[in-house]
Amino acid sequence: MLRTNWINQLTKDMAEKEVSLCGWVHEVRELGKLTFLLLRDSTGIVQVTAKAGVTEPKIIESMSLPKESVVRITGTVKLNSQARAGFEIIPTKIEDLNPLSTRIPFEVTGKVPADLDVRLNYRYIDIRRLETAAVFNIQSAILSSFRNTLIKEGFKEIRTPSIVAEATEGGAELFPVQYFENNAYLAQSPQLYKQLAIIGGMDRVFIITPVFRAEKSNTTAHLTESTQMDVEMGFATADDAVSLLSTVVSNIVADVKDNNKKDLETLGVTDLDVPHAKVIAYGELIKALQAKGDGIKMGDDISREHEEALYELYGDAVIVRDYPSDIRAFYSMPKADNPELSESYDFIYKGLEISSGAQRIHDPGMLTEAIKKRGMDPKNFEFYINAFRCGAPPHAGWSIGLERITMKICGLGNIRESSLFPRDRKRIAP
Repeated sequence: MLRTNWINQLTKDMAEKEVSLCGWVHEVRELGKLTFLLLRDSTGIVQVTAKAGVTEPKIIESMSLPKESVVRITGTVKLNSQARAGFEIIPTKIEDLNPLSTRIPFEVTGKVPADLDVRLNYRYIDIRRLETAAVFNIQSAILSSFRNTLIKEGFKEIRTPSIVAEATEGGAELFPVQYFENNAYLAQSPQLYKQLAIIGGMDRVFIITPVFRAEKSNTTAHLTESTQMDVEMGFATADDAVSLLSTVVSNIVADVKDNNKKDLETLGVTDLDVPHAKVIAYGELIKALQAKGDGIKMGDDISREHEEALYELYGDAVIVRDYPSDIRAFYSMPKADNPELSESYDFIYKGLEISSGAQRIHDPGMLTEAIKKRGMDPKNFEFYINAFRCGAPPHAGWSIGLERITMKICGLGNIRESSLFPRDRKRIAP
């Protein structure tokens, strides 16, 4: 290993110990006889200090590197009460591991702001920003919390295809793929396949997978490629799925709050409360919006503006249930006492839908009729419908949009900031 330690492993107890650190030059400044270099790695920043007349001249000269030079610094840990960490590194060797051969496109320290599009054009540089790094530290924690909670609940992690023969949720928002002699599409969702896993007896499954939607949208809340965290549970009702969804989201926020304090501080997030979702019926929501003077009526879908209004009406976390069947996916189970409504639900967090789900139709005849009602050909879903003829249990599930929940936890204004290399209507590189 080129390094003996990461920066966050350094402590005052290591005083007088020699260490080798690797990272990037965050900043260099001179103050009289002192030269300060801030070294940054993925875990933090440490001060490296040289003094004229004490430090070898060639070491001081080698500290005058351009910002963002990638270096290895060997030196001794010295206590210094004036340093932010209470200690600093006195260098004995500085190696420029790969001298810069081009201009860094923007100021990583943030002293000179850069437009989001510029940052995304050079995302590999933008990730070096402390704020951007904090977002993806938090996103990693979200994924870990999601996975750990479900494993404790007895779920198995699976993988499903990203190339499909037919729309998994209906509609025309699909990216076509030439698949040898056949036409195919990039999957909108792993929906059909996670249901097949339940029919296959796996009972409780989850998936973390990319999904693709050819929406011609330029909003701050949509991507053409995003990551879904999906769950499906057999022998379960909508009530069971909603209860699990509430637990998972609460655990995610609690884990981030407990384990990513420094990242949240970097992002200026000071009001992250663990959500305890209020559950309301779609009909109740319509009445509440109408009381505010909104022209929405029964049967209308919920818009982004309505989601934001929910934040004002009910607070951080709201689960809306019992949507009209006509505005939900074809596989959503109609309510037994009112088939015009479905056993479906959305989780609205801080004014944005982060999750959607339903109890599924498990009767093959009912499923065939639902497909026909949407103007689709049941023959294109023959493999799917046939599976339900082999003994499909009642089941339910949902998905959480990784980028959406990241966006809201981190207090970001644009979903592209919560995707490492975002894909939208116009962006296909880097």
